[in-house]
Amino acid sequence: MSIERIGVLGAGTMGSGIAQVAALGGYETVVYDPDPAALEAGRERALSGIAKGAERGRWSDAEGAAAAERLDDSTELSKFAGCDLAIEAVPEILDLKQELLAGVADICGPEAILATNTSSLRVAEIAAGVPGPERVVGMHFFNPPALMKLVEVVATEESSEDALAATAAVAGRMGRTPIRARDTPGFVANRLARPFNLEALRMLADGVADAPTIDRVYKLGGGFRMGPFELIDLIGLDVNLTIAHSFFAQGGEPERWRPSPIQEGMVEKGRLGRKSGKGFYVYDESGQPSAVPFGPIAPERNGATQDRARGPTLDPGALAEIDPAAEEILLRLFAQIANEASFAIEEEIACPEDMNTATRLGLNWPLGSLEISELIGPERALATLERLEAERGGAYAPESRLREAAEE
Repeated sequence: MSIERIGVLGAGTMGSGIAQVAALGGYETVVYDPDPAALEAGRERALSGIAKGAERGRWSDAEGAAAAERLDDSTELSKFAGCDLAIEAVPEILDLKQELLAGVADICGPEAILATNTSSLRVAEIAAGVPGPERVVGMHFFNPPALMKLVEVVATEESSEDALAATAAVAGRMGRTPIRARDTPGFVANRLARPFNLEALRMLADGVADAPTIDRVYKLGGGFRMGPFELIDLIGLDVNLTIAHSFFAQGGEPERWRPSPIQEGMVEKGRLGRKSGKGFYVYDESGQPSAVPFGPIAPERNGATQDRARGPTLDPGALAEIDPAAEEILLRLFAQIANEASFAIEEEIACPEDMNTATRLGLNWPLGSLEISELIGPERALATLERLEAERGGAYAPESRLREAAEE
């Protein structure tokens, strides 16, 4: 299938970013938004991104100018006539997404591919009622699309191989790395990321360490760019909690995905993170953390480790230099990452190579989820999970493949 003209539904942060990379990829691109002010703001974001990239040498001035010429916008869906691919990037409201894709289906024509950028809804639900469900696919970009290199190409049971292959080819021409994913909760990256925050919250509840210590160990010992509590505060505790509830419900309420009572209580009290000035940290007027609700910010225990990550590692000596609790923190985190990866393999949400790519590119992890699984090893992961299951219950129930690998 030949794709030359792309339509983007929605001119928000995601839509304008997708339009930017589409135009830079050589596609004639039209952005739709019914709100003229939102449309103008989205166009300006895309053009500004193109100009800044040229200034920084990511592409030439001539390439940037050509991309800007390929970018068009409209408040009328009729402008999508002739589009070979329509990508919806509107808020996560099922009826809205269904209405827009159904609306452009006839305008674009029967051969056009219809893609949704959803991150939390099932693609099959969005495709329901859209003419030609075999041409509906997921095309999940990560925020911000202009910088994040991963695109998850999501297949429903009805998506055609031609549509999936063409969508992956478009992502590649846009300079992104496409991976294939099944239409399951969270697709690949967000599914594999479940333990990152949830296990940190359980460790906080168990008194393993305070929030700043857990953040520091994740960064210095685990090699992650941000700690879990820093990240939740940045996203917003209410937004993150809504996502947690969605995963829990869509996944059939598995105990390992149960939302944290600590987070529930903080949201009820209005501690929403940076945007409210208080979350796991308390922020001063400049936006810098000055204190935490669970105690003072813990000092660095060793100045040599303050600015340099040791991880990802499970070496006891290296971790002891960071904090006495560091080994337990990373054992619990890595064991849960290995367990979730094992569940994902069993459910065939993606191939192992794509699972690693998803977590490295989509989450900026230092290693892929299966590489972290290899680091801890099935024997140590199983021993950690069995110990925690005996102490704390079903959130740590080992997946059968992990158990079999450990017992071989």
